[in-house]
Formats: sequence, structure tokens, C-alpha cells
Amino acid sequence: MREIVFDTETTGLSPQNGDRLVEIGCVELINRVETGRVFHAYFNPERSMPSEAQAVHGLSETFLSDKPLFADKVEELLEFIADSPMVAHNAQFDFSFLNHELGLCARPIVLTDRMIDTLAIARSRHPGAKHSLDALCSRYGIDRSHRVLHGALLDAQLLSQLYVELTGGRQIGLMLATEESAPVSRIAESRVIVPTNRPVRPPRPHSASAEELARHAEFVARLTDPLWVQVGQAG
Repeated sequence: MREIVFDTETTGLSPQNGDRLVEIGCVELINRVETGRVFHAYFNPERSMPSEAQAVHGLSETFLSDKPLFADKVEELLEFIADSPMVAHNAQFDFSFLNHELGLCARPIVLTDRMIDTLAIARSRHPGAKHSLDALCSRYGIDRSHRVLHGALLDAQLLSQLYVELTGGRQIGLMLATEESAPVSRIAESRVIVPTNRPVRPPRPHSASAEELARHAEFVARLTDPLWVQVGQAG
């Protein structure tokens, strides 16, 4: 199964109020394993960058001034994401900005039935805990020491690891293959087959019979200076 884990950086919190997308990072997963294929782009938002937003992601107006417009990269982005499910943390936020930009380019929006929200998954699994990306990376032992500022591609890569942990961890890679695969065949060949036509034997008695007890008493009576008598005398 192919999935796309993605993150965005923006000029603010609301596309309806004029905020724009300035960065997107996408990571491809196949069966919850990173393939190494990514899509990453910065965009010129054609507007100013509020200082509060720049403090979060570090992207200045000067840096973004020579970057392509979203419309210039939209076809490449759509080709990469294709029709795969899309995973994001607080996904409604990222979907709202992505779909706003697609609308400005007269492209079809990404339907929310493709949306997988890791924030919702985390809240379900860890009610009452902190659910930020930083807090969840700490909980699951994901190294984020290189994360100083928010960055769409870096955050998508961290999120892809977190998503795997939230949905079963690395054990999902240990699932058995299909019956046609070689590993299962080898497992089947190594199994011990127990015959089903063995005769059924009655249970063996575990207590001594009267005859056995008599023979034992006779044997003990013939012993001279047995060890347990010596021990008893020494005590």
C-alpha cells in the first residue's frame, strides 16, 4: 500500500484570511516503509512574511522571493501524490492550505477521505498526554536532535517514523508473506509432522504396588550401616 506523509509551512494560520503555503515536504511510504522518494519545494507566497510565522520556520521574504509559485510546481506535486492516502499531523490544517492553493490553480482539491490524521490517532492512543510532534517523538524514541526550526521535509520524515509507531511499530514489517512466497514455504518445510496413527497407550500408574513395596522393604532390610542411619546418629 502506498501512502504519502506530508507537512506544510505557511505565512499564518488561515488561508481564508490571505495566508499562503510557502513549503511542502512529502515522503513516500510503501507498506509503511520509506522508499527514499520525496517531494520538496519552497514557494513564493506573493505576500509579506509575518514575523511570528518566520520565527517558527525561519523562511524570510528574501529567501522566498526567488522561489517558484505554487502554480509552477503543482503538476509535479500532483504527479507525486497521485491518488494515495495522505498522512499529516493536525491534517485539517495542512489539507486546508493545500486545497486552497489547488483551488487558486483551478485544480481539483484533495478529498478528505484520503486524509489520515496522526494527531487524532495520538489522542486516541494517549489521552491526556502531550500530542505535539516533538512530544510524540520523545515518547517513541525518535531522534529529533537535528530539528531546530520547523521544516516541511524534515517534519514529514519525522512524522513518517511516528506514523509507523502509532500504527503498530516496526513489528508490522515482521508479518508473514503470502503462501506463495519462499519464506513461508521454508517455514512449512521445517515444521515437524506428528503422525496421527500412533496406538493410544493407557496412562501408566505412578504409585507403587503392594508387591513393589514389599520388595523394597526386603532390600532395605539387607543393607548394613546405611547412610541415613549414620546421619541420624550424628544428629
